[in-house]
Order: sequence, then structure tokens, then C-alpha cells
Amino acid sequence: MSSVVRKAMLGAWVLLGGTLACTGVANAENRGQLSYADDVRPILQIRCMECHSGNGAGVTASGLNLETYEGLMKGTRFGPIVIPGNAMVSNLNVLVEGRAGIRMPHDRKRLTSCETSILHDWVNQGARNN
Repeated sequence: MSSVVRKAMLGAWVLLGGTLACTGVANAENRGQLSYADDVRPILQIRCMECHSGNGAGVTASGLNLETYEGLMKGTRFGPIVIPGNAMVSNLNVLVEGRAGIRMPHDRKRLTSCETSILHDWVNQGARNN
């Protein structure tokens, strides 16, 4: 199987898994403790790392490299993008939820409400590397 087909299948599986994880789930109380590895990282991989990894445009423009938890928590050259416990002021949430002058992902399809909800709840739960 070619690497392109494997990547497409992995992407479809991750997106389906994320969709199933949100089906019928209204909020963090129903969803329980979210995991960086299982819930957040797959969203970042599919939706953000095209630009925010390696020498991508997002890394070049802002310094934000999302390849690791440490890179996410380091933030940009302008400061942190995650404020653990406070999704209302975390720039990650502000940008993906469309509450700023610019929206991420830039010039691409918006994150689903399920994806933004997972990121929002994970940050409010303390943005742990779990």
C-alpha cells in the first residue's frame, strides 16, 4: 500500500474517531478527562501541522511548531497560545473558534464544532500532557 493511501486512511480513521467521540456529547462533564495524546494531538495533526511543523509557513510566520506538546505549550515568538485552565483567553481557542481578526486554520476549512469543543474543554481541564 502506498504511503499516500496509508495517510489518507489514517486521516479518515482519525476524523471518524473524533466524530464518534463527540456524537451525543454536549460538554466536558459528559466526555470526561480529555487526553492530549488521544484527543488533542490527532486534531492538531490533521488540521494544523501542514503549516505548523518543520519549516512550514506557520512556523516561519509565528514560530509556533505543533509537532510536540512542548512546542504547543511554548507557543509563538510573541508568547504562549495556551493558558491552561482558561480557554476564553487562550489564543489557540480564540483563533480556532473564530473570535479574532484572523482564523485558524488559515485559508482552510474551519475546525468542526466537535474539534473546537475538544480543544476548548482540554484547555479548561488544564491542558495536560496526558
